[in-house]
Amino acid sequence: MPKIVDLLVRKDGVTHEEFAERWQGEHAEIAKDLPGLTRYVTSVPTRPENAEFDGVLELHFEDMATLGEAFDSDIGKTVQSDAAEFIDLEAGPRLIVEETVQLGEQYD
Repeated sequence: MPKIVDLLVRKDGVTHEEFAERWQGEHAEIAKDLPGLTRYVTSVPTRPENAEFDGVLELHFEDMATLGEAFDSDIGKTVQSDAAEFIDLEAGPRLIVEETVQLGEQYD
């Protein structure tokens, strides 16, 4: 099961607090409707003043085809457009990975 892991950096002129509020509020309401999304996790650093990134995003999908279709959809385009308003989409790395749980529960 593939997942996207993005390390996010806010745009210049956006405070960390503004970033977190928008990302975990208004933006999350749009993003959670991505077609085929099975799990959606946002994490913000506990000490943002000492962190290189403003957030960690995890998006889980059943397979790579579903992942691609999600971002080709109208909702996917809306999600990307909205994110571009407050996230520097080129600043942080993106990984597409297969998760292996070593301890704890496997999430579907």
